[in-house]
Amino acid sequence: MNTLQTLVQRHKAGGNNGIYAVCSAHPLVIEAAFSQALDDNSVLLIEATSNQVDQFGGYTGMTPVDFRHFVLAMAEQFKFPTDNLILGGDHLGPNRWQHLPAEAAMLNADELIAAYVAAGFKKIHLDCSMSCADDPIPLSDDIVAKRAARLGAIAEKTAIATFGYSDLVYVIGTEVPVPGGAAETLNTIEVTSPQAAMKTIETHRSAFEAENIADCWTRVIGLVVQPGVEFDHTGIIDYCSEKANTLSGVVDHFPHMVFEAHSTDYQTHAAYRQLVRDHFAILKVGPALTFAMREALFNLCEIEAEIIPKAHCSNLRERIEAQMCEAPQHWQKYYHGNESEQRFSRCFSFSDRMRYYWPDSVINQAQATLFRNLSGVDIPLPLISQYMPQQFQNLREGLISSDPKALVIDTIRQVLRAYSQACTEKSIVEV
Repeated sequence: MNTLQTLVQRHKAGGNNGIYAVCSAHPLVIEAAFSQALDDNSVLLIEATSNQVDQFGGYTGMTPVDFRHFVLAMAEQFKFPTDNLILGGDHLGPNRWQHLPAEAAMLNADELIAAYVAAGFKKIHLDCSMSCADDPIPLSDDIVAKRAARLGAIAEKTAIATFGYSDLVYVIGTEVPVPGGAAETLNTIEVTSPQAAMKTIETHRSAFEAENIADCWTRVIGLVVQPGVEFDHTGIIDYCSEKANTLSGVVDHFPHMVFEAHSTDYQTHAAYRQLVRDHFAILKVGPALTFAMREALFNLCEIEAEIIPKAHCSNLRERIEAQMCEAPQHWQKYYHGNESEQRFSRCFSFSDRMRYYWPDSVINQAQATLFRNLSGVDIPLPLISQYMPQQFQNLREGLISSDPKALVIDTIRQVLRAYSQACTEKSIVEV
C-alpha cells in the first residue's frame, strides 16, 4: 500500500485528513510548496497537467522526464526528502488533441500515459471525457470509461516493464466546466448527482474488467465530480455542504475511494475544511497560486516605482502585457468584451491565463531585474505595509525577510496554508 492509499484508508477510518495537489510548473510556486511542506513535515503532491507537460513538451516546454528532473532538482536544492514527494499527472487523455479524429488523438494519449508512467509519476488521472473531431458531443459514459481503461492498461504495462511492478494509483471522472476555471460568467453550478457518480464508477469498473486490469481497481483512489465549487473571471461559487450532502455519501460504498475536487481555488478556509470532512479529501489548486504570485510581483512593481529611478525599473507589467498581446492564443478565446475589458481580464482574471506566459525569456529577465532592483535597497517598511500588508505583519514578527523573493514566496504560501490546515486537522473522533 503506497502513501496515497494509506492516506485514503486513514480518511475512510474516520480521520478528518486529506491532501492538496499543487498543479503548477512555476519555480516560485514549487519553491513555496516545498517550503510549506517542510514546515508541515508533510507529504507534498505536485501534479503536471496534460497541457503543461506532454511527450512533445506542452506549453512549459517540458516532457514528463524533464518535469520530474526539474522538481527533483528543486527538492535537492531545498533539502526536501524525496520519500515525501509524489508526482501526479492530471487530465491525462486526448485533451491536447481534441482537434484530431478520436483514434489519432488516443494514439497520442497512449504515448502520453506511457511517458508519464515511465518518468515515475505515481498518481494518474485518467480523463477521456472530451470529444474529439469525429466524436458525438457529449461522449457517453461507456466510451469515456472504455478509453480510460485502455490508458489504464498501458499505464500498468509500462510500470511493470519499467519498474518490475505497478504501485500506480488512479483517479477517474472529470468535472464540469472544463479544467482551469469557467470561460463564461457563472451564477450557479450543478452538483454532480449521486446517480451520475455511481454510473461513472460502475462503467469504469466494467471497462477495467474488459481490459483485464480488474486487479488494479482497488488502486483507484479518487473520483472527480463537481461538488459545487467554481470560479470564472471575476466571481467565485462557494462550496455549500448541504447541496453536496447526498453526493458525499457515494464513496462510503467504496472502501478504497474518496472524491477529488478540482477548481477549489479561491474558496474560504472554512470551505476547505468542510470539503475534506465531506470526503473531498484530495483538493486541487493551481491558478490561485500563480494568481497570488502575480499579485505579489505586481505589488513589488508598485514599490519599485516609488524608490527606483524610472529609467532603471523592470517594467515587468508592461513586458507581460506586450507579450500577451503579441501572442494571444492562450487567452483570446476566453477573455471577451471590448479592449478595456480584455485588458482587465489579462491582468486580473481569476482564471489567470497569464500563467501561460511566465516561461517567456523577456518576462523572466524583467522579473530578475525587479528582484535585483529591490534586493539592492532597503525597502521602506511603510511601502511593504501599503502594498503587502500580510507580509508586513510576517516581517515584523520575524517570520520572513524583506528580500523581494521571500515576499513573493510568502504570498503564495498564504494560499497553501489554507489547504494545509484543512488537510491536517485532527480526526472527527478526536475533536
